[in-house]
Amino acid sequence: MTSGGPSGTATSRSTTSRRSGSGTGASSGWRHWSAGSTPSAAWCPRRLHPGRRADRAHPPLTDAVLDRALQDCAAWRQQGLDLTVAVNLCARSLLDPTLPERVADSLRTHALPSSCLELEITESAAMKDPGRALEVLHRLRGLGVHLSVDDYGTGHASLAYLTRLPVGTLKIDRSFVQAMELDSSDGVIVRSTIELAHSLGLRVVAEGVETRASWAELAALGCDEAQGYWLARPGPAGTVPAAVAEIERRLASSSIREPETRSVSAPVPGTH
Repeated sequence: MTSGGPSGTATSRSTTSRRSGSGTGASSGWRHWSAGSTPSAAWCPRRLHPGRRADRAHPPLTDAVLDRALQDCAAWRQQGLDLTVAVNLCARSLLDPTLPERVADSLRTHALPSSCLELEITESAAMKDPGRALEVLHRLRGLGVHLSVDDYGTGHASLAYLTRLPVGTLKIDRSFVQAMELDSSDGVIVRSTIELAHSLGLRVVAEGVETRASWAELAALGCDEAQGYWLARPGPAGTVPAAVAEIERRLASSSIREPETRSVSAPVPGTH
């Protein structure tokens, strides 16, 4: 699948395994035609600046990324891998009343259950227009799609506000996770976030796990799931089966009580 123009082509990216009954999470990413893999922050704001032509093309591009993620998910499942995919939603997508219908259409096209898809939002996206965001999120949840809050801690929303949203998972931003080994105050933030989220009935994912020490500390803190380069680096969709097998081998032989692992997110075009 390609999207014309200099912004490149959307490709699937392998991530980490999920130690739960629903299998391993994976995601789609973006690959520039000349620069290679490109972080979403490097191209989303320019491509989708309000009023520009690309901004008006936002729904087709959003649909293309979602379609590719589900296409790869269907291919993995045909190989016997019970995988899920996670896709990030920007503020524009989250406030689009046609989004739930388009998500449902894409799931039907690929003959996938809604439970195989997780949509991730940020605090800032949810606060752009709380009323509209809540309406769209409830419709998405009504489809059976999983919802989560991504990069928690970088916005200004409280956990109390987030409990109004029909989300089941909170993802702690990598900036706190990666600093745990260097700054005890960041460790306190991570621990208190995990405890409070659990008290509110939310599962917790730690982003940016890059060392075994961080992995072990998160396990001790009772973190439910984790993602990061220590587990797996992004790669083409075709590499996912081998990556899954390697991760499961490593986790099976580990002496640490492990949190589960899940996918990194796939940015859907737009600004947060």
